[in-house]
Amino acid sequence: MSKDRKYLSIKSWSEEDQPREKLLSKGKKSLSTTELMAILVRTGTKGLSAINLCQQILDDYDHDLDKIGRLSVQDLMQYKGMGEAKAIAIVAALELGRRRQSTTKREKPIIRSSKDAYDCVGHRLQDIPYEEFWILLLNRSGRVIDEVKISSGGISATVVDVRLIMKKAIHSLAESIILVHNHPSGNLSPSTQDKTLTEKISEGAILFNMKVLDHLIITDNAYFSFADEGLI
Repeated sequence: MSKDRKYLSIKSWSEEDQPREKLLSKGKKSLSTTELMAILVRTGTKGLSAINLCQQILDDYDHDLDKIGRLSVQDLMQYKGMGEAKAIAIVAALELGRRRQSTTKREKPIIRSSKDAYDCVGHRLQDIPYEEFWILLLNRSGRVIDEVKISSGGISATVVDVRLIMKKAIHSLAESIILVHNHPSGNLSPSTQDKTLTEKISEGAILFNMKVLDHLIITDNAYFSFADEGLI
């Protein structure tokens, strides 16, 4: 696999062209694949810089990251200067990329009704003997950005921090929120506390130009929707 290449130490480059400094000053997209990989490898070996080493690997596999992603730690260690720690870093980084790609392929649902919201998160709250409080965070199109558990508690109640809900929603750049919690007792009727909490969260959301669209109460076999019943 090894090929002779002209050696040029990265330290001899101008600082702005060194991969790490370049990423900091110009952003990740300014780096070539070789430079990104060199950041993982960190150092080369005598007569071979990290850039040269990574270029060699990329050349051997036609710059195809899918092919390189199928290499084992032992495969990568066949290259001069590629120790176990460096090989593990490359394998781990490429696996993270693969997982990210597989995650983005599973498109989140669009919520158009209480049934859509129930289908999205209802399964999380069935068959548990204590209360849990969740939120669905939606973008402008009504697509789910995230499903977040806010709290879990006792048989008849759980403490809900309104500030935490707002923090999660703001961090996710959500446009709207759907509240969801379960009643282990099987009683679908909203309590006075449920209604008060819904009003409190709705008022907080308005301050940040967001809207609470619904609040679902879930039991093992059914659900209650504040929106469907005109309570929100």
